[in-house]
Amino acid sequence: MMTSTLPDAFSGELWIRRFADSARATEPQLTSLDQQVGDGDFGTNLVLGTSAALTRLGALTEPDDSAALDAAATAFLDEVGGTSGPLFGLLLQSLATAVAPSGATATALAVGVTDGLAAIRRVGDASPGDKTLVDALAPAAEALRTASGTSGTGPALADAARAAWRGVRETARLRASMGRSSYLGERAEGIPDPGAVGVALLFASASDVVRDIEPHLDGDRPGESPVQAAL
Repeated sequence: MMTSTLPDAFSGELWIRRFADSARATEPQLTSLDQQVGDGDFGTNLVLGTSAALTRLGALTEPDDSAALDAAATAFLDEVGGTSGPLFGLLLQSLATAVAPSGATATALAVGVTDGLAAIRRVGDASPGDKTLVDALAPAAEALRTASGTSGTGPALADAARAAWRGVRETARLRASMGRSSYLGERAEGIPDPGAVGVALLFASASDVVRDIEPHLDGDRPGESPVQAAL
């Protein structure tokens, strides 16, 4: 479970390595969610992308933050199919571009996430409320914009993670209007969007490895969670 804050010292390489660990640790939970509302391959694809990112990171010599994020972006864009690969690749690519000139400041990260959100919306034509990863990414971008200029990198990313998890919980209350889950109608209600969970994992991994998504999904929903029901 992520800590509430993290030291202001930031490492793009460590962020990606933690994201890979989070993906592996939570893959069964991600798969169970996606089996209920999607193709069932989101957890596998996230592990595939982050594993490929680690391979590319290993080929770099003392990568700076931009190079580490760019390596992860290339891995997702080149080696992961479905919808998750290109979308996560676009987000990571925008982050790499934004932090290249002056480093991974809170302001640069806010620009990168905002640009990534815009690119994802152009490609996927999704809006907040459609029950997609946009519902976690948009509040994370807003949290970073609010924090930029007043917070260090660590606290800003912690704010983004908290906002993303709130967005994840909100997707459980929505009826999907895009993707396979849109064909399920009310049967998909009560189940968080797996892509949104993946976005929250990314931001939470800036602080620590996430080994269990269940505490973040509970929110104010009573009874058995969708993950518990599927496992």
